[in-house]
Amino acid sequence: MTSIPTTGTIQDAAAVAAIRAGRRQRSRRWLLVTGLLAVSACLLCCAMLMLGNTIYPARDVLQTLLGERLPGVSFAVNTIRLPRMLAGLLAGLAFGLGGNTFQTMLRNPLASPNVIGVTAGSSAAAVFCIVILHTSGTVVSMVSVFAGLATVLVLYALSRGKAFSIGRLILVGIGIQAMLNAAVSYMLLVGKEQDIPTAFRWLSGSLNGAQLDDLPALAVTVAVAGPIVLLLGKHLGMLELGEQAASSLGVSTDKIRILLIVSAVCMIAMATAATGPIAFVAFLSGPIAKRLVGIGFSSALPAGLVGVNLVLAADLIGQFAFQTRFPVGIITGILGAPYLLYLLIRMNRKGHV
Repeated sequence: MTSIPTTGTIQDAAAVAAIRAGRRQRSRRWLLVTGLLAVSACLLCCAMLMLGNTIYPARDVLQTLLGERLPGVSFAVNTIRLPRMLAGLLAGLAFGLGGNTFQTMLRNPLASPNVIGVTAGSSAAAVFCIVILHTSGTVVSMVSVFAGLATVLVLYALSRGKAFSIGRLILVGIGIQAMLNAAVSYMLLVGKEQDIPTAFRWLSGSLNGAQLDDLPALAVTVAVAGPIVLLLGKHLGMLELGEQAASSLGVSTDKIRILLIVSAVCMIAMATAATGPIAFVAFLSGPIAKRLVGIGFSSALPAGLVGVNLVLAADLIGQFAFQTRFPVGIITGILGAPYLLYLLIRMNRKGHV
């Protein structure tokens, strides 16, 4: 005799089928959004190479990249446009991945490196090297990384108290950021006149003057730290559930958190040293990516691609949308400041800040 399935068994099977269908739908959405962001980033990279005072056709740009010497095109593409595009690509990826890591791990969209002072720590160290020590290149990059890590340690120590508090960390970070910005202003006042324009241009967040020789350190950092963040994306999602929930799921929270923090800070500090603190890219990338891909899958890679799109698109807007050319950081600042105010008001109403 064949057994007749019970009502409970039928309901369980229907629930499992619904869960699987929902997961497939979320997976397709993640793949679609990530693919579209990647295609958009590629198109923006092409636009960065083709557009300028003179617009070059894609064929000439491709021939130049393959090593052919074309009068005018070779200099413009290889010396000016290619370094600018690569700097925007790498910095956008670093800021997007790093910002999303902090926001997800600390479970707060305000916990961005731009807001809690990590970027300000790297910026202050870089300005000190430029204005006071008159150094550049590798020295600035290394000092920025160590300053970023030191800022994170100070933040953690001051926000711990009797028990760690995310809200306290954000408030302490805002205070540290204000203090470091004051230190930057002081260094600009006492610095030599010939160093001030360089420091100001760097502080605004700019791709102007990017050179291929300045990018290897950033490229290596993104190539090493980026995959670490992506591979730990599942664990990062578990940390978002809280300390106890992540531990019960078998996550070694301390080790994973240290790996994620070091990787994120290294990418952000190197990007800051290469392009300056491009405003709000790390702050905007994670929330935009999560809104696009939805829940259920890691938003790390989409956040990195959103960062790339933001930086490249903002740079193109700053170059060609106005009569005066603006650095990329000014355009991203115009986009990010209203969202920051909105988020502060919303979280204040909910009692989270």
